Amino acid sequence: MRMYNHINKLVASLLLVVFSASAHYEDSEVNTMDPYDMVEAVANRTFDRFHHDIDIIKTNPDHLKVIVSDELMPYIDYKYASYKVMGTYLKKTTKDQRERFVTAFQGYLISTYAQAFTEYTDQKVKFAPPADFTHEKMVNVNVQIVEPGRPPIKLQFRVRRLKDDSWKAFDLVAEGVSLLASKSSEISNLIRQKGIDTVILDLEQRTQGHIIRDPKGKKV
Repeated sequence: MRMYNHINKLVASLLLVVFSASAHYEDSEVNTMDPYDMVEAVANRTFDRFHHDIDIIKTNPDHLKVIVSDELMPYIDYKYASYKVMGTYLKKTTKDQRERFVTAFQGYLISTYAQAFTEYTDQKVKFAPPADFTHEKMVNVNVQIVEPGRPPIKLQFRVRRLKDDSWKAFDLVAEGVSLLASKSSEISNLIRQKGIDTVILDLEQRTQGHIIRDPKGKKV
């Protein structure tokens, strides 16, 4: 199953860079009522946890999945993303299949982002100033990855308003490439070829895989 393609690796690595942006802020509270504050706060908390647990990670790299699950996933609308990824096949699934797919896709995202943490580098990150979101249902939080000698990389975190007026992220766009759109196209094709149950099993197998640190011994 070709789930870890070039786009996937690029987006995961760039997401990691953003989460390393402000590691010196400790115990940041997450204000889920403000999408701009939320993205920055989640970045701070995730990477603070990474630094705090670094000795555990060196012994057991799979602990990165715990960090991602604890600090990042509560602010990702993985159910909404899962349904978008299934596309037109959503209406053809049973309730049980939808529930299993959501769980499998959540695990897939956790594994993807956990693996990205093993590729940490020290680039700088600039968050665009917040805009008025009072009447918005979806906003894009713009970010730039800045590295000396290279053009800045443009990112957008797509965040949606929930029924209680809180916000959750559901997509990341890197240099115009949407993770959600790329996964939707890929998974829709796989569902058509193999069926939803096989795709669920493939995702579950990926989730069960171990996190592998850089074989060259690069510092995490």
